[in-house]
Amino acid sequence: MESRSLVFKALGDPTRREILERLQRGDLNAGELAEGFPIGKASISHHLNLLKQAGLVRVRRSGQQQIYSLHTTVFQEALQWLITLFQEPTPAPTKARAKSSMNGRSG
Repeated sequence: MESRSLVFKALGDPTRREILERLQRGDLNAGELAEGFPIGKASISHHLNLLKQAGLVRVRRSGQQQIYSLHTTVFQEALQWLITLFQEPTPAPTKARAKSSMNGRSG
């Protein structure tokens, strides 16, 4: 799957969005991330794996634990793509405007 598609798939789930919000406040291990969710640790692990695949989180080892942190670069790239997609298009030059600009006239 294309990386941009993975990002939007990851952001489409409310549990994954909540995980990202928690990581916005600071790095957490998987157990800390699982606290307070009404789903099991295996489900949280699945969500974290999808977030990793999308590039939205990074993981590093600290002894026996895996510490997760937010990786905003991929999200920023997707956001930039959305902004570009929804910007007002620059009108293409018409033949009359193109011809007058070639002749040095404004118009």
